[in-house]
Amino acid sequence: MATQAPTPPATSPPVWHAAPVPGIIVYADERLVALNKPAGVSLATRRAEPHAAVARLLAALPHNERLQHGLAAEDLLLVHRLDVGTSGLVLLARDAEVHRDLARAFGERHVGKLYLALVWGCPRPRAGRWEWPLGPDRRDRRRMRVDPGGRRSVTDYEVLARASHVALVRLQPATGRTHQLRVHLAHAGHPIVGDDLYGGPRHRGIRDKDLRAVLAPAHPFLHAWRLHLPATTSTPELVLVAPLPDDLAAALETLGIPPAALGQEPSRSGDRS
Repeated sequence: MATQAPTPPATSPPVWHAAPVPGIIVYADERLVALNKPAGVSLATRRAEPHAAVARLLAALPHNERLQHGLAAEDLLLVHRLDVGTSGLVLLARDAEVHRDLARAFGERHVGKLYLALVWGCPRPRAGRWEWPLGPDRRDRRRMRVDPGGRRSVTDYEVLARASHVALVRLQPATGRTHQLRVHLAHAGHPIVGDDLYGGPRHRGIRDKDLRAVLAPAHPFLHAWRLHLPATTSTPELVLVAPLPDDLAAALETLGIPPAALGQEPSRSGDRS
């Protein structure tokens, strides 16, 4: 299921780069499963229905894939969450030990996260850091806002490519606040394409019908693209990458942004989140 990277020095544990499994399953072994969550799947959890979020996630899988990898909602534990409109990597633990170890790694900011977003305009400079504290928006309970008295929130960003009206941006959160990336981008003047909660007008004066169509998605073009998991007592160090959803990939193709624009890791290590 995984292919090993070149052997590092003896003092370092091996790093495994997961080989994608066709479909939504990105990685699966006897203790951990990583899925490429489609946008629109809610991971909200109610105490009375502890398995409902996992069941909704598994419902996006073809029945034969669930059978092939032995996936049943009652046997899997959700390690972390994404917003309903965000696509990308979600981890499911097959046992309590893995769930505990990885939840602690997320909570202690030892997991490296990279997101991709298609945004209006182009941030300047092309790479930098936003350090804007966030708090609830008292006028709209659905929203967060930049608040000098809010919680510390830090996002590193890098523009990967520019196109007509938009830019593809790679984001590395150093903290994990609610809606952090969406609010930071909106506050910078570059809301995510398709983000109706923070984005304002949808079409930005675009006249080309084909371009208007691909830049009017039913969800924000925000994708949880890459996770770098540290070694724990129950899991090896893992690097996971989730392919882009079809609508975002189609938009980039229409815009003339090639897959090579995704590039490699950021040139600086930054903080992990």
